[in-house]
Amino acid sequence: MTASTRFLQDIVRQPAEMLRAIDYLTGPGQDALEEARALIRSAGHVIISGIGASWHAALRAGALFNLAQHPVFLQEAGELLHFTSIPRGAVIVAISRTGRSIEIVKLLAKAVASGASIIGITNCADSPLAKESAVAIVVPTKLDHAISVATYSTLAIAASALADPLRGSFASSANSLVRTVRESEQQLEVWQRQLDQSSWLAAGEPYYFLARGGSLGNCYEARLLWEEGIKMPATAMSTSNFRHGPQEIVRQGMRFCLWIDQVQMRDQDLAVANDLQELGASVMLIGERLPQNAGDVVCQLPASPLYWQSVVDVLPIQLAAERLSRMSGVDCDSFRICSYIVEDESGLLHKQAEVAPNAD
Repeated sequence: MTASTRFLQDIVRQPAEMLRAIDYLTGPGQDALEEARALIRSAGHVIISGIGASWHAALRAGALFNLAQHPVFLQEAGELLHFTSIPRGAVIVAISRTGRSIEIVKLLAKAVASGASIIGITNCADSPLAKESAVAIVVPTKLDHAISVATYSTLAIAASALADPLRGSFASSANSLVRTVRESEQQLEVWQRQLDQSSWLAAGEPYYFLARGGSLGNCYEARLLWEEGIKMPATAMSTSNFRHGPQEIVRQGMRFCLWIDQVQMRDQDLAVANDLQELGASVMLIGERLPQNAGDVVCQLPASPLYWQSVVDVLPIQLAAERLSRMSGVDCDSFRICSYIVEDESGLLHKQAEVAPNAD
């Protein structure tokens, strides 16, 4: 596979980074992982938080906690910082690739003042998040050029490893996950050829992303890839929520991507895909054991351990975002407005904020 953009280079190296993360979590990072799991088991309230792509990683992890009969609160870091009272004794799982995002840094101080403990999951050992957390899980991943790709996936694996809904220990799932990641790496060129040969990718068309469970985090991440990489708006929501009103927007030429779960709601969601096509939409499907004629593009995934499909089902949509950015003549390797690390909370254009005379 020829990597013509830095974005694609990061996608191509991503499986190797996933394998490295799994190796870390079952090797040098295992003690920190088990310490974090013990802290979570002892807590009355567990909050999982992040911002940007890391928030989508939090959504993936939250789904596994809920399946493990350990309900957690999911709160985006800005909302947790400014609009939530943190219970004393709570444990906050804070996810951030650099550990320097302004909301995460400020959240550290709020956690201390609230009597809460922080489990930090990051890719940067020298970050405030890593240094100030009660437990730090520092996943050794090379930072992406711009868009969060390998960092997103490896942080999501680490956060999800805190709650294995079936086996109770991430190590017991690791061997199967390694096999899944390796088989997915072999599929990258297959998926890329499918996208190259399909008319599903089209500049200027509206895109909707629909998913359930752990894949819902990747669904929201797909929307962010469209916004950061292609510089165009997109929409993401749960498949259930889409059926309660938003389907009124369906028209000829619209593009939809649906993630089909390994076991839950498969027939119902394949029926949604079929109906979207009948209404004139073009449909891409991502999942395991899918009927080959169920969509305009059907990306077959290798078998994953139960509940862990989301580890690899982000890969096809990352390839799609990179391909569409080139088709649209857009530079996916540069941000026009956003900083690589958002280190202040004022405005968009990095101007010096004007402070009112009586402001705190």
